[in-house]
Amino acid sequence: MTTTQNSRPESPDGAGPLPTEAGQVTEKEARQVAEAARESAWDRPSFGKELFLGRFRLDLIDPWPRPDPADVARADEFLGALRAYLGSEVDGEAIERDARIPDEVFHGLAGLGAFGMKIDRRYGGLGLSNLHYCRALMLVGSVNPAVSALLSAHQSIGVPQPLKMFGTPEQKERFLPRLAAGEVSAFLLTEPDVGSDPARLATTAEPTADGTGYRLNGVKLWATNGTLATLLVVMARVPAGEGRRGGITAFVVEGDSDGITVERRNSFVGLRGLENSLTRFHDVFVPKENVIGGEGKGLKIALTTLNTGRLSLPAMCVGAGKWALNVAREWAADRVQWGRPVAEHEAVAKKLSFIAATTYGMESMLDLSCMLADDDRNDIRIEAALVKLYASEMAWRIADELIQIRGGRGYETADSLAARGERPAAVEQLLRDLRINRIFEGSTEIMHLLIAREAVDAHLSVAGDIIDPDAGLGRKAKAGARAGAFYAKWLPTLAVGKGQTPGAYQEFGPLAGHLRHVERTSRKLARSTFYAMSRWQGKMERKQAFLGRVVDIGAELFAMSAVCVRAHAERDAHPENVELADLFCRQARLRVDELFTGLWSNTDSVDVAAAKRIVAGRYASLEDGVLTPPTDLPWVARWEPGPSAAEDVRRRIPPAG
Repeated sequence: MTTTQNSRPESPDGAGPLPTEAGQVTEKEARQVAEAARESAWDRPSFGKELFLGRFRLDLIDPWPRPDPADVARADEFLGALRAYLGSEVDGEAIERDARIPDEVFHGLAGLGAFGMKIDRRYGGLGLSNLHYCRALMLVGSVNPAVSALLSAHQSIGVPQPLKMFGTPEQKERFLPRLAAGEVSAFLLTEPDVGSDPARLATTAEPTADGTGYRLNGVKLWATNGTLATLLVVMARVPAGEGRRGGITAFVVEGDSDGITVERRNSFVGLRGLENSLTRFHDVFVPKENVIGGEGKGLKIALTTLNTGRLSLPAMCVGAGKWALNVAREWAADRVQWGRPVAEHEAVAKKLSFIAATTYGMESMLDLSCMLADDDRNDIRIEAALVKLYASEMAWRIADELIQIRGGRGYETADSLAARGERPAAVEQLLRDLRINRIFEGSTEIMHLLIAREAVDAHLSVAGDIIDPDAGLGRKAKAGARAGAFYAKWLPTLAVGKGQTPGAYQEFGPLAGHLRHVERTSRKLARSTFYAMSRWQGKMERKQAFLGRVVDIGAELFAMSAVCVRAHAERDAHPENVELADLFCRQARLRVDELFTGLWSNTDSVDVAAAKRIVAGRYASLEDGVLTPPTDLPWVARWEPGPSAAEDVRRRIPPAG
């Protein structure tokens, strides 16, 4: 291993060497790395950004976007073939039981073009829009979520998407046809001690002496598709040097290169068919032509890729909601207790209502975000993050409520139900499979912080130096002048608005009142955020619970806007959707009221103080009386540089027939 593993970081933007101990970076350095990677410009309109600023720009989403008819026709043909194949050839129960997707399923999906759904047709792909790609994932996930996750990880964050956005023409010609034809890709960022904090990235890419490429060394954890992938996107740190910026860099790596060892296939509580790896790189040569976007651009590429890549996860959540609604509806109508179908009991009726309304809300958010993403005139980084956050949380609640509706049968496996002649509804599997979505591609806690950072970007742009302890007097003075000009114009707009006019949005009929509520509430949210920034200033970033509630309010307002505009647009073809939109908005308004109360009436500071005492062991006696996990192993396994001593467990799909 090279000496870069034994020194301190040299720059806050991800460049420079990293210590052997991946934790040897300060909180400030970690923040600077993340800040340097985010997109700083807002050169396209964003409904979500305006919403958090108290500006309800309904014109950005109304009228409801319409996909291109030619795209719809091509997508419908593919979705029809996909549905037929899934229904006749894919045994979801067998995949769950065997924890393995059969080779034949890979061949069948490849034959349909499912591995190239997002790849342009010029490279052999289907060139589907984000909308139809997500509908395909939703359909696949209804048969087995592990197969949907396989396709999503391959296309949304694997090699195809970064190359689509940042690859050279030569890279696209070289790699995309292989991927469209059925080769599998994976994205490798996470390391044993590096999750959402990329400043601590320890995998290195040393330039070779002859300048032809790099040598990769390091270990990557939780690589979805890692045991299967023949092409990898690997994030590694290039050391800075003379004439070389260095920094965290994205590489396309051949999965069968010398020095790569797949040391483990990881097992999880859900998505049992998904193949996820611990992968070691030891002196793996990567030609310089395989750098994506240039040195030091890796984190920016990762974050930009996720802007649309995150849409795939809520697609599977929406599919889960639809599946849950079907099971809940039919069961609640069939099951009789106390002389009536359980659907007629209020306790169950409320759960059915929540599942139906929330599924409609999630689908409306997703469809809108996809169509905005398909229109290059929109910046959807906030919208995509909001729907990922919202759908992952709400789908989990839906699954939990479905288990409650089903009672003991909800806790029973599908095989057990079928063994005694009952319909094998795999409700407990749904709960297990959905749980990872609150962690995948940004945990709920990280999503709260990411969205909050974007939501307050306008404030930090004009007044950030005022609260920055490292800013000198000159910078603070200039910031004060900028802030004065900005707030003199902005603050008055938060006092009154269209939402206070009784006849506003009357073209939306029975939904007009909900849109007026969104407009008023967006201004209230902006006022609350401004007050909090004035109160806490530089300490605002540590108020994570407060910021989480702000983001959750914004998510509910985005969802309410989406359902109202969608239901209004579809009122002739689906008049019943106006009822669903009204139902969703009534439920969402109650959640928003509770969140606003929690902004200022909470136990946040008490909880933080208690956590310090808990970690210090003050209440350790509370743990007496049980047998706890053994202490002879670390919580995070250490790894040493060098060649692998483990058996390689990679899997290769043989050619079809």
